Amino acid sequence: MSDTAAGMRRKIAGAGDLQSVVRTMKAVAASSIGQYENSVSALADYYHAVELGLGACFREGGPAPLIPGQKTAGPIGAVVFGSDQGLVGQFNDVVADYAVETLAALPGKPEVWAVGARVHERLADAGPPLRGVFPVPNSVKTIAPLVGQILLECEGRQSHGEVAELHLFHNCPKSGAIYEPVHQRLLPLDEEWRRKLAAVPWPTGTLPEVIGGNTATLRALIRGYLFVSIFRACAESLASENASRLAAMQRADKNIDELLEDLNRTFHRLRQNGIDEELFDVVSGFEALTPMA
Repeated sequence: MSDTAAGMRRKIAGAGDLQSVVRTMKAVAASSIGQYENSVSALADYYHAVELGLGACFREGGPAPLIPGQKTAGPIGAVVFGSDQGLVGQFNDVVADYAVETLAALPGKPEVWAVGARVHERLADAGPPLRGVFPVPNSVKTIAPLVGQILLECEGRQSHGEVAELHLFHNCPKSGAIYEPVHQRLLPLDEEWRRKLAAVPWPTGTLPEVIGGNTATLRALIRGYLFVSIFRACAESLASENASRLAAMQRADKNIDELLEDLNRTFHRLRQNGIDEELFDVVSGFEALTPMA
């Protein structure tokens, strides 16, 4: 009995240690969600400024063929954001399946860059040609260097005519721990989007004037548009990843609570059985030593 009770104590102690780890991961995931959501909100003013600048350039008119990504047909490049780590449920499967299905419906042969080793493995199993994999940022500060690497890679491919379109795929957070995969085509620039930006009124009475040549300014603003779009996609993906991990840790915490309850119940039953056996042995010994009347 004592060996069994000792084993139960070890199991209870192990489950308690595991629960401490799970609760620590819950706290880290919850705090991470906030910082990534705040980074997305902080992009709003920057993105608005870029849109105003683009609208000013579009109103003045520019040599459209010189705009990056203006080609409407050709090789397709796609960036799919996932995770490097596990314990995120169906997070990588959802975005990978959505990307594969969407790209299959497009004309041309896509080439994919994965952000995250787990989604890279999932995409490799699905079959689309993979150009490479980028590590997932572990903080808001490391998102910008990743975006710079992606832009350099895409611009290099585009300059050699290897990429005419650029698509983004990532999970976007919704209420609570819910997220959904979304798709955005960055290049070529959408004509309707350009017309809408050109129609946006300037916020002050003094109209802007493009200095230094419309083409150079337009290229710089488009690069800013690409930067903020990829940055936002990465931050939203990271917020969704941590929301998924938080939900997984909450389920694990609940399961461990139930396991501990069962283990403690079993331990107390074994302990009570041991006490009963000891009392029975004492009574039996007493009766054996007591002379019969």
